[in-house]
Amino acid sequence: VVLVNFWATWCGPCRQEMPLIEGLYKKYGKLGFTVLAVNVDANPADAQKMLAEIPTSFPIGFDSKNKISELYQVDSMPSTVMVDRKGNMRFLHRGYKPGYEADYEKQIRTLLREP
Repeated sequence: VVLVNFWATWCGPCRQEMPLIEGLYKKYGKLGFTVLAVNVDANPADAQKMLAEIPTSFPIGFDSKNKISELYQVDSMPSTVMVDRKGNMRFLHRGYKPGYEADYEKQIRTLLREP
């Protein structure tokens, strides 16, 4: 089960959400859950600065040319996609507001229970 999170340094909600995603990664990582965060800034050095302020232990990818973002039809920041064990996109969240992490957790648990 993979949570793919598209984020940018200029996105305030992305900064709020990142530590919460880190907590989910630590909580469910040993159960078959992982996170792939995809930064969309034109300059990856900007992302590196933010990651120094908000450390994460999950993988970070860089999509400065927006190729991956286009594949997922990302049209807002942050955008979070939940992918099931079979590789199917099951849930899509556009934006972030406090409390969304409860939905993420519920969806992660649902997907982890599936064969």
